Amino acid sequence: MIAPELLIGLGLAFALITGTNDGGALLAPGLRVPGLRLLPALAILTLATAVIPLVTAAPVAHTLTSTIVPPGQSGSLALLVAFVSAVVVVWALTRRGLPTSLTLAVIGATAGAGAGLGLAVAWSALTVVLIVAALAPFVGLGLALAGSTLLNTRWDSAYLPVMRRGHLVAFTAQCIAYGANDGQKILVLLLAAGLAHPDGRLSWWWYLALGLAFAIGTALGLPRIARSVGTGILHTSPAHIVTAEFAAAGAVLGSAALGAPVSMTQAIIGGLLGAGLRESYRRIRWKVVRGLGLAWLVTLPLAFTVAALGAYVTAAVMG
Repeated sequence: MIAPELLIGLGLAFALITGTNDGGALLAPGLRVPGLRLLPALAILTLATAVIPLVTAAPVAHTLTSTIVPPGQSGSLALLVAFVSAVVVVWALTRRGLPTSLTLAVIGATAGAGAGLGLAVAWSALTVVLIVAALAPFVGLGLALAGSTLLNTRWDSAYLPVMRRGHLVAFTAQCIAYGANDGQKILVLLLAAGLAHPDGRLSWWWYLALGLAFAIGTALGLPRIARSVGTGILHTSPAHIVTAEFAAAGAVLGSAALGAPVSMTQAIIGGLLGAGLRESYRRIRWKVVRGLGLAWLVTLPLAFTVAALGAYVTAAVMG
């Protein structure tokens, strides 16, 4: 029997860690566009992360809670092991200079924990989720390539007021997309603790608490993430950033409509690549891109393995 208090405590801690890993990646590029300061941007992101799941009843969170592994006590144990394993994997890779997707780690670890506990993992549903997740950065890249034809980066200084307004709209859309998709992973452990009402929603104060923890984590993680996402991929202009934000929002909102969790970080990076590639492939810092790609490739199998071993040991200890 898993104590609900344990799941709640880990859920709040995970919200803070998610802010540290994801929040900075959403904020860092946009802070290079004049007109949107840190505190208003953080407020928009936090509000979207807290409110959108409440309004939409968090379909992506329910996908993670009950689709990959079956619900119930065994499923809750699998999720607990999975989320701890995902954090460990992301921390270990980041320490080695390979910042990666926490959402991808959660997906892999959930399947691994289910397998380690001998549960009936929904492999077909997992395959669909992984296909959608793998396509997200490429969709973001393609949308950014198309969108960049509408924004001539040489006009940034002349059209800066337009860029500022466009940035506010694009950034807000990006935050809404995050709240409608992979931001919902911060709800999963609280849902597994049995806190949901019959309509699938938590009480409103839980969204507030999770949003606050996420905001604190974002503020703590922003300086580190800004070095790899904000400026590491290419020397960004306002047009690059606005294009990438619109592209990432489109890619992630499309995935949310399918109920499939995808990484906003991956979609943003795909959008930045698409915006930069339109001018010249030489603008891209390919060494940074290769490092990110390597991290994404190893994250899922590593998270699966760590979670499977962790679940097997946990089951043995619990008898």
